[in-house]
Amino acid sequence: MVCVSIMMRTLLFALSICLAAAADAAHAQAPQGGPRDGPPQDGPPRDGRGGPRLQVFISPAGEPFRAAPDAPYPVAAWFARADADHDGRLSRKEFVAEALTFFETVDADKDGIISSLENTAYETKIAPEILPTADRSVMAGPPPGGRARKGGPRPGDKKLKNRRIMAGMNLQGAAFYSLLNEPQPVRGADADFNFRITKAEFEAVARKRFTILDTDGDGMLILDALPQTPVQQMSENMAALRRK
Repeated sequence: MVCVSIMMRTLLFALSICLAAAADAAHAQAPQGGPRDGPPQDGPPRDGRGGPRLQVFISPAGEPFRAAPDAPYPVAAWFARADADHDGRLSRKEFVAEALTFFETVDADKDGIISSLENTAYETKIAPEILPTADRSVMAGPPPGGRARKGGPRPGDKKLKNRRIMAGMNLQGAAFYSLLNEPQPVRGADADFNFRITKAEFEAVARKRFTILDTDGDGMLILDALPQTPVQQMSENMAALRRK
């Protein structure tokens, strides 16, 4: 019996050593500081003081605009900057010029081409909100500031919840924060799918995007006539539900 007891103790001791070694190996292999395919990113950035998450708007060219929760929704900031002559209307020329300015930002080496590496830098450093790892729970947060959509849902609308759910279907990446349903606006300009986006390609897709937004075909965009982004509409719907 003594021999059996000694053998059991020896086996248990050896087993504990193996388990400890396996745990150490697993810890050494685990990624530190976030997922391997991007930075530790859990959604739109906060205000720098640990406060609420910022509102996010992704321009048609893919540039992120951010604002505090109680500020006007940042589509207004994009429109004001793109409106070069400050006449309250955005022409095709101004729209395209704004897009090409952002092209220069993403084209870090200034060779006239957005490479695959530069596109990755865009996703991870400039607009990490569009990554699959981003937390979409921000869309259930407080309503963004700024204008309310004319003819939009009313607090008494019994279908508000269904509309909110349906608005979030079939959306990915930048589409949550954009006027257009495009998950990756920079990659979306790659017309020949060669993972290299030229300035000509970027300009061509900017013209097409303007045409889509210019629903009345008058060659001008008006801020109040632009569609709301899904995150903007869903936040307003949630606020309406809370007021019921």
